Amino acid sequence: MQLGIRRIGAFALLAGSLLAITGYAQENPAPPVSPEKQCVLDWLSRPEVVEKFGKISDAIWSYAELGLQEYRSSELLIKTLEAEGFTVEKGLAGMPTCFVASYGSGKPVVGILAEYDALPMLSQKARTPKQEPLVAGAPGHGCGHNLMGTAVSAAAIAVKEAMEQHQIKGTIKVFGSPAEEILISRPHMVRAGLFEGVDVVINNHTSSGFTTSYGVNGSAVYSVVYTFTGKTAHSAGGPWDGRSALDAVELMNVATNYLREHLHFTHRMHYVITDGGEAPNVVPDRASVWYFLRNTDERLEEMYERVLNCAKGAALATGTELSEVRVIGAIHQAHENKGLAELLYQNIQLVGMPQWTEDEHQFAKALQKELGKAEKGMPTEVGKLGKPAVVYTGGPSSDHGDVTLVAPTATLRFPGGVPGTAGHHWSTVACGFGSSASKGLNAGAKVMAATAVELMTQPESLEKTRKEFEEYSKAHPYKSFLPPDNEPPLDIYEDLMGRFRPAMEKHYVNP
Repeated sequence: MQLGIRRIGAFALLAGSLLAITGYAQENPAPPVSPEKQCVLDWLSRPEVVEKFGKISDAIWSYAELGLQEYRSSELLIKTLEAEGFTVEKGLAGMPTCFVASYGSGKPVVGILAEYDALPMLSQKARTPKQEPLVAGAPGHGCGHNLMGTAVSAAAIAVKEAMEQHQIKGTIKVFGSPAEEILISRPHMVRAGLFEGVDVVINNHTSSGFTTSYGVNGSAVYSVVYTFTGKTAHSAGGPWDGRSALDAVELMNVATNYLREHLHFTHRMHYVITDGGEAPNVVPDRASVWYFLRNTDERLEEMYERVLNCAKGAALATGTELSEVRVIGAIHQAHENKGLAELLYQNIQLVGMPQWTEDEHQFAKALQKELGKAEKGMPTEVGKLGKPAVVYTGGPSSDHGDVTLVAPTATLRFPGGVPGTAGHHWSTVACGFGSSASKGLNAGAKVMAATAVELMTQPESLEKTRKEFEEYSKAHPYKSFLPPDNEPPLDIYEDLMGRFRPAMEKHYVNP
């Protein structure tokens, strides 16, 4: 048995056999597995395939490139897809590391979203259950995007294999999406028309579980840098001659912290001071603060205006100028399609949770012990289909939300992470490398590939998702939150990545 799925006859999989294979009961009797779907499951179960994509994921993990600096990571995925006959368009939507890889022609067009950027300050040695940076202060894959970009590539190639063997008509597309961690690429990709003509989109994310959900989730976001300019002076000899831009930043932060009391409970607001001067004995004439403003789609723009007023007030109070308001990213909440989520969930049940080794369980328990969590090891059962929250109270964000409003989309959450680890944390970096990560991404690839094949070969499945989306769109038409003249901030992590890349290169893993 490989990753919870047994090679079976080409035409059927009975519910009783599925129970024996996956180890859990089905909510409904399992339908027969089509030869086309069995093709992708068999191809992805090959040991050489599992090993190949595990190595690709580990290599991207070692590159740990920040948003819009993912040159090696995107190049590796592009070369992998090109070698399998995909046509790849590169440098799209104003972003050098954005690409779309396509195979086939005509309808239906099934898209899969790929991510591959890392996070600052999270460098960590692989499979080490204590915090121990590989390169102190350097980036790390604290959200599993190395697994995601790899799983999508494996899934798309598996679909190509089925298309060739079974003469399946249609197009499979991989949307290489940089800088998701700073919520940049997808609104620009939508604006550039990259999703025009796409019938359905499969999104994915790493997890310690194996499930999906539907409905509205996540927070809409404005990511904004506020820059103030003032006047330098000697901090001791003549401070009255200066106008401190840092004072304006600090006063703005005080104002926004008082504002929290009067914002709806769905909001989240956090910031970092990115520029506060160079020396305390010089009154700083330039200072910047970077805010993430999160809320529901309906409340986000009002929140943005209220925070902007805090910035304007700080400038007035300090005699400085609010010289730039730079929108780094602006995204919607995710509006996940129920029909597509149900289809993904059927295939999650079909594939089942990977079979973990005792060593993998022991590593998970050691990491859980270090984090003060229950020492349960790796997950053993798939999760339930998630339904919309009764009361939305806020949460994290993903820029795929904009895609959900232009094409029916749902998100697969596939395993590989250790239960109890935290997102955007060294513990996630530690478990995103090696055998359990490889098994998890393979299981995710199977579900995405099986779902894509079903959408391409069973018109009624695609029709269900499209009909639901078209009805929903009548009440939720898409409008970008981006300012009309906004461009991708290609420089946002250029200096930071350049600072650490030479030291990180010594630890690169060959795919």
